[in-house]
Amino acid sequence: MRLRLHLLVLCLIILFVVYNMASYQHRQTALDVKSRPFETMTESDVAGAKVSSRATVKVSERADASRIGFLPRGIVEHYSDMELKPLWLTKSVQSQRSTQNERCLIAIPAGINQKKSVDAIMKKFLPENFTAILFHYDGKVNEWNDLPWSKSVIHIAASNQTKWWFAKRFLHPSVVSMYAYIFLWDEDLEVDNFNPRRYLNIVKSEKLVISQPGLDPKLSEIHHPITVRKKAGSFHRRVSRANKECSREGPPCSGWVEGMAPVFSKSAWQCAWHLIQNDLVHGWGIDYKFGYCAQGDRTKNIGVVDSEFVVHRGVQTLGGSAMTKNTRAKNSNALRQKTAQGQQQTRVRAAGLDMRTKVRRKSRVELRDFQKRWERATREDRTWVDPFARRRKRRNRPAVD
Repeated sequence: MRLRLHLLVLCLIILFVVYNMASYQHRQTALDVKSRPFETMTESDVAGAKVSSRATVKVSERADASRIGFLPRGIVEHYSDMELKPLWLTKSVQSQRSTQNERCLIAIPAGINQKKSVDAIMKKFLPENFTAILFHYDGKVNEWNDLPWSKSVIHIAASNQTKWWFAKRFLHPSVVSMYAYIFLWDEDLEVDNFNPRRYLNIVKSEKLVISQPGLDPKLSEIHHPITVRKKAGSFHRRVSRANKECSREGPPCSGWVEGMAPVFSKSAWQCAWHLIQNDLVHGWGIDYKFGYCAQGDRTKNIGVVDSEFVVHRGVQTLGGSAMTKNTRAKNSNALRQKTAQGQQQTRVRAAGLDMRTKVRRKSRVELRDFQKRWERATREDRTWVDPFARRRKRRNRPAVD
């Protein structure tokens, strides 16, 4: 009897201790919820989540995935732009805001030796509601301050970097999303016969999401026949099949533009930016894949505008002196006729050309690397289907009587 009494008392004591511990833990949990509401979940929350329907769970998962940290959604700003903001509000700024229409962006690598041609381009584009960015690959920025438009454009400087290096780092789609079209041009283009507004009107009317202006065949350095301006018509999408080099469709005979003066729509640039490889700075080979960013049929959505054309002077800048092909030929002939002083200048110039040779050698290596990456990516992505491979197979299929 006494043993049973002792056991009963012991059980009561144990129950009392357990109750006090549970009560204490409950109070601590309540305090934690108040002090750290984002880091705790109560049992009732868990039970409610289990009872909720599958649809509600999926919606909740999507909402949580889109949440940035613990920020309320209304304060999250997903996008930015390249517009210069005033430190204080003036009447001119207010009137500019009210009259602002669709904006476009032009970005150009700019060396001080090409100041004259860049100045001509800016005078064409800035009055047409364009935002402009200059990528100073020679590091010289202050030397542009004497131009009246210099303070209204964005200057970004990094020595000996290419256009594609700058574009990958400073033209992220989230930053340039407000611009309807992005012009990513070289600096050695002459724009005497080019009007940005008329060019965009043609691009919009023909629904060209990737395009470029035609090249003057007499004055330009031409690499591919599709870039040559045609006198008949305002634009073209392909080279005639009568051309021996273009007996079949596909780059560089149709659905293709060259990398010296591409123009991208907003949606096309969002794709093209991801195509640019972070470490392959020369960008060789990526223009052959622009068709995969054409938002559909590349033979229809990519084209060359003929009525608004430019001159591509083919200036070599990085790794060499800023001379065109014709200028280099004239200078080399003159140097052969000079004396010992001229021979010394030749040796100095040869050193510059040797650096240019190294640049081209690295460009070719990068081209091979890019091609290997593309081939590897297409093999490893088992869900990817080449939209243009089927079309090639249909064209190559023999006709049935």
